Amino acid sequence: MIFPAHSSRRYFLSLVGTTAASSILLKGCLGNPPSDSPTTTTPTNNAPAADQPKPEVTKVKLGYIPIVEAAPMIVAQEKGFFAKYGMTGVEVSKQANWGAARDNVVIGSQGGGIDGGQWQMPMPYMISEGKITTNNQKIPMYVLLQLNTHGNGVAIAGKHKGKGLSTQIEGGGKALFSGLKSAGTKFKAAYTFPSANQELWIRYWLAANGINPDTDVELLTVPAAQTVANMKTGTMDAFSTGDPWPYRIVKDGIGFMATLTAEIWKNHPEEYLAMRQDWVDSHPIATKALLKGIMEAQQWCDDPNNRAELAKILAGRNYFNVPENVLLEPLQGKYDMGDGRVIDDKSMGVLYWKDGAGSVSYPYRSHDLWFLVECVRWGILPKAELANFNAQIAKINREDLWKEAAKELGIPASDIPTGTSRGIEKFFDGKEFNPENPQAYLDSLQIKKV
Repeated sequence: MIFPAHSSRRYFLSLVGTTAASSILLKGCLGNPPSDSPTTTTPTNNAPAADQPKPEVTKVKLGYIPIVEAAPMIVAQEKGFFAKYGMTGVEVSKQANWGAARDNVVIGSQGGGIDGGQWQMPMPYMISEGKITTNNQKIPMYVLLQLNTHGNGVAIAGKHKGKGLSTQIEGGGKALFSGLKSAGTKFKAAYTFPSANQELWIRYWLAANGINPDTDVELLTVPAAQTVANMKTGTMDAFSTGDPWPYRIVKDGIGFMATLTAEIWKNHPEEYLAMRQDWVDSHPIATKALLKGIMEAQQWCDDPNNRAELAKILAGRNYFNVPENVLLEPLQGKYDMGDGRVIDDKSMGVLYWKDGAGSVSYPYRSHDLWFLVECVRWGILPKAELANFNAQIAKINREDLWKEAAKELGIPASDIPTGTSRGIEKFFDGKEFNPENPQAYLDSLQIKKV
């Protein structure tokens, strides 16, 4: 299940198709990860607010994966925020895995799929351009809102504890990788979908520590439902995904967490709400109603007084079906990393509305650019496309709709970004990404394919 960056498109599609088909149901210590059959939450019956414009439709189907990034959509449903703005028929549908979500947005809700929902980046761009869909089918999408920052980590099998694997990999840790490589059994690192957030995080962490993810490591695509089980049986050394799964291996005594993505890039962009373009273009008022419901949910989620209730909602059988405690501590920024290191810092936990850099919810175009440039770094996208990224982003990123919805919602002007760039971004290894000069960023990187 290795995914070489330069492998053929046919191989790539067969791999991500396998991701969609190979999700399994785990019981016992894992709780209940994503099942093969999507589950749908019954819409709320809250009456819409009287002063809101009437949406063109009241129904929409949103897909989600059971990780903390999905919380704003789930809370908007559970607390009646969608219904408050006239969207009384929202279905929040659990997807078996990312491959299934991709396939379901291709067919759309009229064909039994979904209209949009939660996405890793740059999946909406890849789907729009037909790069990860069957037969190169292009399904134009819009990026509408950033769901969260943080909430991800890199988990390591317990057999590697004490070998120098942390945010900064020490000398002994580097020797581990070289030793396994020399023995013909490379370090195996997994993520839940290729060419997106969770692969890019683990690649960045490895490369920043002098480990080449393409030559020193065996990279695997493994559905979320299998990640913890594979680590428990010793067939996988590491995985990158969202809470509660990395923290779960600590609680179950299977391994430890080497790093949080918050340590790799503080206040980084994470996952997004994106919808089919045809749905948004046909329902602009309904789109803004969805945005307002999710924005209100994001603010609710970020209230520390609500985090215990949030953990209870997400842990429920209809959603994640896991013990509350494996959600509550990370939601509070409390991480027992499992190797003697403890983090107790709310700013390092998942955030939904605001972080230390400003707005979390607003979809900065400069962040979309980083994800696309990082794909060029690793040969996932050709360098020739670099010159076209800004035009592509202007077409797909609808930050203008976010601003319109925010104003209608009464968000203070001080909380509405005035520009589409957050400026220069800084990483734990001292590298900087200036969206005005992405080539300089690529030039500064020692390990890359471009």
